Amino acid sequence: MEITATQDNECTILTLSGRMDATTTVEFDNAAQAVLKEGHTHILVDMKDLVYMSSAGLRSLLSLAKLTKAGQGRLCFCCLQPMVAEVFRISGFDRMLSVHGDREAGLAALRA
Repeated sequence: MEITATQDNECTILTLSGRMDATTTVEFDNAAQAVLKEGHTHILVDMKDLVYMSSAGLRSLLSLAKLTKAGQGRLCFCCLQPMVAEVFRISGFDRMLSVHGDREAGLAALRA
């Protein structure tokens, strides 16, 4: 998995590509924790190039959601590919987490 972190004003965007599974979630956890340690509390996870997500990936996202909430931050997801969107739907994450169709909508939700 490849992770790119960029800033858009007060929001941090984590763009994911590849596969998020048991072997790659450590990379995601480390990147997310680094963002939080830097004091960034508004995070958008852009999944436009993420082609696969396992239950280990879901656990990592849930952990990030809890950490973000504990730090009084906000977390949104955008651009889910069909397979990843299906995993979100089956697991109920699409109802628990803030999910948006495109990056602009996700950023707008973070700023609201």
